[in-house]
Amino acid sequence: MTEPAPIAEDLVLLLAALAATTQAEITGALAKAGFGDLRVSDGYLVQHLQQGPVAIGELAGRLGITAQGVSKIVIEMERKGYVSRTPSAGDQRRRLVGLTAKGWDAIYATRQARAHVNHELRAKLGPGARAFLDQVHHLAETTGALAALTERRLRP
Repeated sequence: MTEPAPIAEDLVLLLAALAATTQAEITGALAKAGFGDLRVSDGYLVQHLQQGPVAIGELAGRLGITAQGVSKIVIEMERKGYVSRTPSAGDQRRRLVGLTAKGWDAIYATRQARAHVNHELRAKLGPGARAFLDQVHHLAETTGALAALTERRLRP
């Protein structure tokens, strides 16, 4: 059995800790911007609505959860004002989920918060930032993480 790496050399733990602390910073910035009721998991749904309204069943397939699970999330996010449901033009029984103005505002606030955190992290890395980013990009690419991210296949 392989001995675990010391914490200072354990990439998995270090990356998980960095992800958790940066996510907390972004969540705090969103709360200050008036979006404190958003959960990290809401972002997984929102990422699929940026190209336009999507049916519940299609969202369920993309997210890998049941239509009932998606409906529960959508109802909560609709109550908070981030999404709305409208009947499909071709089939009045089919409901499409789309972003509201508040939903788009939350997306822009998230992007701004992420840009701020990225800037801070790069500043802490100093001149080695580019080389480090290249290495992380290589890891993301060779492990399939980059493809999962860009193809919106990450799961909560």
